[in-house]
Amino acid sequence: MNYVDQIHRQAERVFGNKAKADAWLNQPRSALGDRTPLTLAHNEAGYLLATDALERIDHGYSV
Repeated sequence: MNYVDQIHRQAERVFGNKAKADAWLNQPRSALGDRTPLTLAHNEAGYLLATDALERIDHGYSV
């Protein structure tokens, strides 16, 4: 499984459904340098940044 597939699965787990996960993954985020989480997930370093953002959301912090 590649990083993009992994970030999709993690986002679906955090947001509870595919539509909300897709919306989050495809919107630029200021915490990610105004890049989309999905764009970042194409390499390991970006994947780790996106995963960290999801973990913060999962623990109740806004990103």
